Amino acid sequence: MSKIAIIGTTSWGTTLGIVLGKKGCAVALWARTAEEAAALSAAGENAAFLPGFPFPGGLTVTSFAGEAITGADMVILAAPAQTLRGNIRVIRDHLGSLTLVLSVAKGLEKGTLLRMSEVIAQEIPAGLHRNICVLSGPNLSLEIVRGLPAATVVAACDEGVLTRAQELLSCPNLRVYTNHDVVGVELGGALKNIIALGAGIADGMGIGDNAKAMYITRGLAEIARLGGAAGANPLTFAGLAGLGDLIVTCSSELSRNHQAGLKLARGLSLEEVTSSVRTVAEGIPTTQAAYQLARKLGVEMPITTMMYRILFEGLSPREALTELMRRAAGEEFQGLSLECQPYQKPNIKMQNDTM
Repeated sequence: MSKIAIIGTTSWGTTLGIVLGKKGCAVALWARTAEEAAALSAAGENAAFLPGFPFPGGLTVTSFAGEAITGADMVILAAPAQTLRGNIRVIRDHLGSLTLVLSVAKGLEKGTLLRMSEVIAQEIPAGLHRNICVLSGPNLSLEIVRGLPAATVVAACDEGVLTRAQELLSCPNLRVYTNHDVVGVELGGALKNIIALGAGIADGMGIGDNAKAMYITRGLAEIARLGGAAGANPLTFAGLAGLGDLIVTCSSELSRNHQAGLKLARGLSLEEVTSSVRTVAEGIPTTQAAYQLARKLGVEMPITTMMYRILFEGLSPREALTELMRRAAGEEFQGLSLECQPYQKPNIKMQNDTM
C-alpha cells in the first residue's frame, strides 16, 4: 500500500487526501497544531473547507511531521504559496531519499520571485532535488472531491519521478498527464490567477462576452511571453496547465480569484476582499511578484501591470479598461516564438543546483 503525506489542510490538500484515500492509499494529513488535528479527526471531515465530504478509512490526521512523513512514497505540499517555504522547513528533515516532493501550490514567492519548485530546492538537500515535482491544471477541488471527471499535469525533470508520480496520483476520475516542462507548468498555474482576477472584474463590470474573450486570449499571450523569457516550452501554455486552467479559473463560480475580482468590481477594497474569505486568492500576491519578474526579464505585460495598479496603487477598474483599450494595437503574436521545432526534453537545473 502506498503512503501519501499531505502538508496543509487546505481545500485542495484535503481533496487530494480524500480521493487518494478512496483509491486505497494510506494518507496522513498534517495539521499545524494538535488542536486542529484533534478537531478534524473528531469531525471526520474538513468542515471549514469541504463540509459534507467525510474522510475515507485510510486517511488519518496528525500534527506530528515525523509521523506523517516517515515512510511516505510522496509528500504533497498543499499549503498556500507564500507559506510553502516555512512548511518545507518543518518537514525537510523527515524526507527519505526516495520520497517524492510534490508542490500543488500555484503562485510565485513574493520578494524572491521564485517558483515553488525553486523554493523547495533551496530548502532541501541537493541529493533530493531530483525528487521534486509539481502539479497543475484545471482542478477545482469541489468538483474533484465530488467525483466529477478531471485531468491534471504532473511535471518533473526526472523521467523515473514522472512515472512514479503519475502512478501514485492517477485515480478513476482524475487523469494525470506528464510533462518535462517544470517552468511552464508552474508559471501557467501561477499566472492564470492574475488573469482570473481581471476576468472577475470584467464580469462584474458587465463588459460583454466579446471583451472577456479578448481579455482571456491576450492574458494567455502575456503568460506565454513571460514563460518563454523564463525558459518554458511555449507549447505547454496550450495544454491543461495553461489554457485549460485559464479557462476554468476565469469562468467558474468556484474560482477564488474570479470571485475576488467580482468583489473588486463592486467597489470593495483589497483589504475588504482578502478579509471576507478564509481561503487564499493566490492571484493577489502573485500579481506583485509577476509584475516585478516581468520588469526584471524585460517582458511587456500590460494586463498584469493594470492588475498591479488596481490592487496596489488605487487605479479604478474602469480607468484600467480605458487604458488597455487605448493602447496601440500591434502584431498579435509579438514577442512569441512561432517556430515549430522538434521537442527535446530540457535539461533544467534548479536554482543553486548542480545536478
